[in-house]
Amino acid sequence: MLGTFIQQAVNALTIGSIYALIALGYTMVYGVLRMINFAHGEMFMLGAYAAFLVLTVFVGEIGSAGAFALTLAFFGAVIAVGFFGVGIERLAYKPLRNSTRLAPMLSSLGVSLTLVTGVQILAGPQPVAFPSFFPATRYDFMGGTVTSVQIGILVAAFVLMFALYTLVNRSRMGIIVRAVSESRPTAQLLGINVNLAISAVFFSGPLLGAAGGILYASYYGIMSPTMGAVIGLKAFTAAILGGIGSIPGAMLGAYILAFVEVGGTALLPVITNGVLGTEYRDVLSFVILILVLLVKPAGILGEPVSEESMVYKREF
Repeated sequence: MLGTFIQQAVNALTIGSIYALIALGYTMVYGVLRMINFAHGEMFMLGAYAAFLVLTVFVGEIGSAGAFALTLAFFGAVIAVGFFGVGIERLAYKPLRNSTRLAPMLSSLGVSLTLVTGVQILAGPQPVAFPSFFPATRYDFMGGTVTSVQIGILVAAFVLMFALYTLVNRSRMGIIVRAVSESRPTAQLLGINVNLAISAVFFSGPLLGAAGGILYASYYGIMSPTMGAVIGLKAFTAAILGGIGSIPGAMLGAYILAFVEVGGTALLPVITNGVLGTEYRDVLSFVILILVLLVKPAGILGEPVSEESMVYKREF
């Protein structure tokens, strides 16, 4: 019994870490622009494909990739996707900052469909096997099994989340981003470079999403052009659950969602006597989203935002 609990807890922590990396991108963009970037799930997908491309170009035979090549592929891919996110913001979102709230949201949906279709055309629509970025070693711990892949994902995710926390709370750029998040017009009057702050958000958000995509593909050993659709919605659910706009809330919501998913899918066959199985884990995520929107729309750590303040923050 204890071994099963430990096993499920490690599984939940692993999945929750991946959700958290993606959810942070949603919550950062919303915190600064009050915009839901529906193309963020595709940054998750692009991270896996970019890492695969780097390995293919520089290594050739992916199965022979060493630690240096894998490290190069990881950092090269996430940085490339980060700059790609900045480019998308400049082209698809910046011209719509002073328009209605619906316009940038529709633009992000268009970007999402464009990216998915583009990858399907260039790389093919079929799933592709993805190499593990960590050695496949199993460790027995109090009756449960922990793999080196799970440990690697947890360490990488925690390092990236700590780096983001340090950037936002301990750096000059973080002060600028938080100032713009509080009030863009006031920040601009004080001489703060608003465009720089927004670019920093659209660099770090896709970077974290791309890292989540690489870790996810490495964990499951497969990637596909549509992999960001469901996972992106789950991460969005996590951001809503924790409080959209709150960085700690995004992380908290991601781990809560992961534990509910893993625990729920383990218990559903038992509770329903086999009528409902593990295939309903995605349903649990969206049921949680509906319940949160009905009971506490601001989320666990989120603060209610009035329409007046949202309009004020949107205007330059």
